[in-house]
Amino acid sequence: MTESNVDKLIYQLLERRGITDKDTFFNPPYIDVDTRNPFQIPGVTAAVERLKTAKDENQKIVIYGDYDIDGLTATTLLNDAFTSFGFRLELYTPDRFKEGYGLNNDALSHIKNDLDADVVVTVDCGTVSFDELKHAADIGLDVIVTDHHQPHEDLPVAEAIVNPHRSDNEYPFIEFAGVGVAFKLVQALQTELPGLDPGQEKWLLDLVALGTVCDVVPLVDENRSLVHWGLKVLSQTRRAGLSELMLAARVDPRTVGAEDLGFRLGPRLNASGRLTHAKRSLKLLTTDSRSEATLLATELEQLNSERRTIQREVLDQALEQAADNDQPVLVVSGEDWNEGVIGIVAAKLLETFEKPSFVFSIEGDTAKASARAYGDFSAVEAIRAADEVVVSGGGHVAAGGCTVNTKDIDRFTELVNKYYRSLKIDRDSQRATLKPVADIEIDSYKVLNPQLVERLAELEPYGQANPRPLLALTVASFEQKLVGKQKNHLKLTLIDNNNQRIGGIVFGRDSHVDDLGKVIATINLSNYDPRGVDLIIKDFT
Repeated sequence: MTESNVDKLIYQLLERRGITDKDTFFNPPYIDVDTRNPFQIPGVTAAVERLKTAKDENQKIVIYGDYDIDGLTATTLLNDAFTSFGFRLELYTPDRFKEGYGLNNDALSHIKNDLDADVVVTVDCGTVSFDELKHAADIGLDVIVTDHHQPHEDLPVAEAIVNPHRSDNEYPFIEFAGVGVAFKLVQALQTELPGLDPGQEKWLLDLVALGTVCDVVPLVDENRSLVHWGLKVLSQTRRAGLSELMLAARVDPRTVGAEDLGFRLGPRLNASGRLTHAKRSLKLLTTDSRSEATLLATELEQLNSERRTIQREVLDQALEQAADNDQPVLVVSGEDWNEGVIGIVAAKLLETFEKPSFVFSIEGDTAKASARAYGDFSAVEAIRAADEVVVSGGGHVAAGGCTVNTKDIDRFTELVNKYYRSLKIDRDSQRATLKPVADIEIDSYKVLNPQLVERLAELEPYGQANPRPLLALTVASFEQKLVGKQKNHLKLTLIDNNNQRIGGIVFGRDSHVDDLGKVIATINLSNYDPRGVDLIIKDFT
């Protein structure tokens, strides 16, 4: 296969994805304050002015971060940067099980009275915390919100609300994760305060990459740049915790990619917050001690194994409930289902039944849900449509969470399904958005070689809005056998019209196929033959 033919396939793929600026796509530039002005993000100017006052008056700042990876990385990022700027500060991460998501009045009172703080800076939360921000004002605590969740039409009262999704945004990109918003605030502060020299903020990009990938925001435009450069920083990270975590997760720093963040590092960092308290993961990210990092990475590895066991148990019960549910939106619930895994379970239900899914964990009179949605159905708008019974809630288009009284779960179910029907969604079209769509059509397997794999790798980092490329292969004939200790994976040998052969595997399939006309798959370098390639088969007809 000639280089020009490889290029032709690559450019065909880019065209299908609507990518016109190929040079920028393949070589994302680092975006600094001279390239894009962070003060165009609403709230940044007010936040910087309040923080300058805090510095001048030696006021104490508490960084209040969410307990998931986006919040943990953003908390660590601000801790590093604010330390460089010379702020007096402390960190606070709420307990998922005792305090729930976002700000809460008891925590704010504790921060004011016991920690003697003057300013709170939130990360990854706060945009819709109307009551909590009023409470903070009442007790004399100034709050700067940095967040990326969808705001209501009106905003709560705070010292500053830094959120690119505000209607008055002028910044040219809005799809940041919470850690991305925090990073833009740091860039703005660099122009006003000494302590973090221009260019030194790039050492924070390992955290930005980790939070951005794991929060599943679109890896396009500036997010692509942040992750591209962040992976380079991660490959030579100065953080003892990330080094030890990569070792525990068997991730090679020299070749670390976005998928390693999403599927290996991310679940381990999330494990402590899902089962106990996220402070273990935060400590791992902030420690300078190699021995402490080793111990914490081992603990997270164990917690992640425990999380998988609990998740399977909850998922089995949820699948049983959902099996006979004919509603367009699935709502399932269980007594004492672990709150830390219900988001993953909701994602599994969506994948299995191709329906938006809400999974409630019931504890006495209170039920907390995590939601996953897709297509034209918005999780956060569905929660708002059930406002009459929702105690608290929020989120994104694709994911959200809420709390209701246990007695109101049935009414909640009615309201979110009523909202779905009001949209008049075509179910077939909705389902089609979940089906893998090929980027490249392949008839002759001669084109499937390491050279193509190497060129496709130039499209990384992969993630939301830039998934790993999919190939559609026409199949003339095939051979098959079940493999694995439990015979639960199907190994296929595909053969084209010229008798060219290529191997592939369908993970999680424990039965043979009757016929194959086409498969949709990703392509990788072979684990067994350095000159060969293998397919991971995602779908077939």
